Amino acid sequence: MTAVRLNKPDDWHLHLRDGDVLTETVNATAQHFSRALVMPNLVPPVTTVDAIEAYEQRIVNALNPSYDFTPYFTLYLNESVTPETLEVAGKKPFILGAKLYPAGATTNSAAGAKSLKALYPLLDLMQQHNLVLQIHGEVTHGDIFDREKLFLSEELKPIVKNFPKLRIVLEHVSSAAGIDFVAQAPSNVAATITVHHLLYNRNHMLVGGIKPHYYCLPILKDDASQLALQKAVSSGNPKFFLGTDSAPHAQDNKETSCGCAGIYSAPYALPLYAYVFEQLSSLDKLNDFASHFGAQFYQLPINQQQCELVKRPQTIPPQLQFGNTQVIPIAAGETIAWSVDV
Repeated sequence: MTAVRLNKPDDWHLHLRDGDVLTETVNATAQHFSRALVMPNLVPPVTTVDAIEAYEQRIVNALNPSYDFTPYFTLYLNESVTPETLEVAGKKPFILGAKLYPAGATTNSAAGAKSLKALYPLLDLMQQHNLVLQIHGEVTHGDIFDREKLFLSEELKPIVKNFPKLRIVLEHVSSAAGIDFVAQAPSNVAATITVHHLLYNRNHMLVGGIKPHYYCLPILKDDASQLALQKAVSSGNPKFFLGTDSAPHAQDNKETSCGCAGIYSAPYALPLYAYVFEQLSSLDKLNDFASHFGAQFYQLPINQQQCELVKRPQTIPPQLQFGNTQVIPIAAGETIAWSVDV
């Protein structure tokens, strides 16, 4: 195939950051995606409806008016979130849920939940108000390569059992254990899959020297987990859908003695997903994965706008503008086979 036509896709897991970088990050996504679910782990975290509305306005102000793009939002769920906040959030069509970060699990998660069980009354309210629980599914103990697997048994399994009406997304699933858990769970449990977890495994990050721009959380796993993720997206299972987890950090915050976790994929995510699906002989499954399954899970209409991916090589720049500094994008300096026709 030399071209693939899609309903304009959605990104159901996105980090835009804030401040002077919004011009670059917002428009990098808006050029290829119709909608995106924007993560709330700013500093300070987005724990109130007022904070979401203010953030939404900053995003809209940064958006190129030629793009037809709609941001959606999720609250940062921790012990400071009140029942009243969830009740108000449930009435706002641009707020789709609440994001659960275990404290210390990832970037800007210091304010995350210290006890998930303490939040159970809020989870009950969420299922009453039809709000989706997005989860960073890792514990903060044990071997870093096992933390997603441990979270499934220690935390997620009880949540699924105790809240049967709560829609749950295991974000950026990264392990074979995570794929198996979601596939076997009830229909209210789904997962997003990133392009970097499909493209890479831990050997890419560690063999021949440590490569900080491959470092993300959940961390890249072994090739068996990478293969499990690839099989999931090529299966056509509607429980798995697109979420880039595009998470930019300035170059000097990655190339340092204690670098930040995050891979900036937004500008090139869609062509790279096409590459993966082509390698899996599953290009016919890309439209459902990118444009249908997530919208259906979030109970939103399928986008009627179209876009086209074409077999036209492009070279990813070695670095991109990021406010007053630079960011290194995914696959920097590489030539990739696909481009988005705009």
